This record gives sequence, structure tokens and C-alpha cells, in this order.
Amino acid sequence: MASLNLGYWVQSYYMSNQVSSISKSFPLPRSLPFNPLTTQSSSTLKKVNFTSLPSITSVLTKEDIVKEEEQDPQKSSFDFNSYMLQKASAVNQALESAVSLRDPVKIHEAMRYSLLAGGKRVRPVLCLAACALVGGRESMAMPAACAVEMIHTMSLIHDDLPCMDNDDLRRGKPTNHKVFGEDIAVLAGDALLAFAFEHIAVSTVGVPPSRIVRAIGELAKAIGGEGLVAGQVVDIISEGLTDVGLDHLEFIHVHKTASLLEAAVVLGAIVGGGCDEEVEKLRKFARCIGLLFQVVDDILDVTKSSKELGKTAGKDLVADKVTYPKLMGIQKSKEFAEKLKTDAIELLQGFDPAKAAPLIALANYIAYRQN
Repeated sequence: MASLNLGYWVQSYYMSNQVSSISKSFPLPRSLPFNPLTTQSSSTLKKVNFTSLPSITSVLTKEDIVKEEEQDPQKSSFDFNSYMLQKASAVNQALESAVSLRDPVKIHEAMRYSLLAGGKRVRPVLCLAACALVGGRESMAMPAACAVEMIHTMSLIHDDLPCMDNDDLRRGKPTNHKVFGEDIAVLAGDALLAFAFEHIAVSTVGVPPSRIVRAIGELAKAIGGEGLVAGQVVDIISEGLTDVGLDHLEFIHVHKTASLLEAAVVLGAIVGGGCDEEVEKLRKFARCIGLLFQVVDDILDVTKSSKELGKTAGKDLVADKVTYPKLMGIQKSKEFAEKLKTDAIELLQGFDPAKAAPLIALANYIAYRQN
């Protein structure tokens, strides 16, 4: 991961009086477990003023950095680029070790081809950061972090198949089925899915069995018929429909995209020993940034080139899929993304500010990413 390309979007899209109007104009369906546009204060977790947080220089504009240095030249700085590089490197090493090249060679080659093809490793890093936030050690969460990335990779392999999105490019490389054939690509995804659960069960150390079982249950629910698969199915059957509204779109993306990001954070909190209140607060944080991830993805799909994205640009438009820009326009979509980011960061109040800094930076990164 040579560069995270941060900071391009770091600007304010609307004034404070517009913030409240977004949640009124674009309500979430009542059937969702919670409304990510509505934050709830905790009666037991102590409120923390996040102005005391270390400055996250990698997600600030040059002007903002200068202003902060003028106000407090002694303020310590959280280096998000270094943090991501270090954590992504640790995740990559763990993935390399977990999925080694062994018999049958062909299937393990295909698994490793997509699993080790790069990527920002946002989901596993979220898992590690959530674990640290509640007082856990990185080693406790690494198997779960790797499992989430294995399942994410499985979803990409299957998404790219001709029967799904029919994509030729992923992370700047030919998609798995273009290299290994459709049959091996399907099986590579299946193998990664199965191994993800085996890896959590067998490789997690220093964590009570009850937490491991709970984590496995959370992950299974997040990707099954009530999670990722549910979102995928509704997305598929919605192609070409003309009467799809925002509630419908929210359902697709809360399940299709946000559920796995949510699982990453929740798994980290569970194995790290977080109490129920901490786990649920982080679940809401993750739901916000998961939906944020998809809103940004929709915007990038229509504003960036295939070279910039590392995957085929404009494919949602070609497939006549309903997206946030299609329903709301580019500017309102950006405003909605900013609102989700703000609400996500608000949900981290009550936690140790220094330990929350990586999650705040990740929320900013998801909001302002360029690919």
C-alpha cells in the first residue's frame, strides 16, 4: 500500500443549519435496527471533548494544519499514514502466513491471488482499532481481522463474476475469474469463506471461548441472509426499477456494505473484552461509517476514472443501478456523507480520546478517500 491519497475531500460541504435538514430530508427506514443519522448519548459513558484529541494531520488541509500549529505548537500529532501502513503491513503478514501455498496448489493460488492483491485493509484495521479501544491486544483480534478480510475478498471475487457484476478489473489487476476461470474463482471464494471461520476458531489465542463463539455468531449473521447476502439480493432484483426510493437504497447498502464493516468493528470490540454498552456503541459507529463507505463509493463511481479507482468506473450507471447520486445528486450525496461522518465521530465520545484517534481518522479517511 504505497499511498492512501488522503485529504482531497477535506472541506465543509454545508453550514450547521443544513446539517439538521439532511436527517429530515433523508430519513432511514423504521425497520432498521437503528438510525445512523440519530446519535444517542450514553448515561454511563463519560462525555469527552474531542477538541482535546491529537491532531490528525494526514486528513487535514494544509491551511487547517497551519492553524492548529499556530494555536498549539506543542500539540502531539497522530500520524494516520504511518498507522495505516504499520497495521496494513501486520495484516498482510498475517494473511500471507494464514493462507500458504499448499496442495491443491491451484485453489490456494487463486485464493492468494485476490487476498494478497493489495487493498487498503480498512476492515481489518477497523477490527484491530476497535479491539485496542476497549483495552484488548492486537494479537487477540488479528485472526478476526484476517477473517473479515478473507470474507471481503470472497465477496469481491464473487461480485466480479459474469453472473454478478461481470467485471474484468479489480485493484488494478485482472479479476480472479479472468486469470483462473469462473469455476476456480467460485471455489476460491467458497474456500476463503469457510477458512475465515476456521481461522477465528483455531487461531484466536488469549481470548475466552465464549467471546470467540460470540464473534463467530456475529460474523455469520453479518454475511448471511440477514446481512451481506440480503443486501446483494435486493440490489440485484432492484436493477432497472424506476420507483426505488431512499429507504429501499438504505436497506441495500446497510446490508450489502455496512454489515461487514460493522462486523469488523464489533468483532474487535468483542474479542478485546468490551462491555455490552461499548460493543453496541461501536456497532452504531460502524453502521454510520459502513453506510458512509457506500455513499462515497457511489460518488466515486461517477466522478473518477477506472485508472484512478483501480476497478471499472461507471458500472453502476451502465447497469442502471439506483445510487445516491442518482436519487440525491452529487452535492446532496456529499452532504449526506459529511453528516454520517460527523455522527460516527460523535458516537466515539466517552472513550479514551487517544485510543479513539485511529477510528476517528478511519472515519475521515472513508469520507475523503479517492478510490
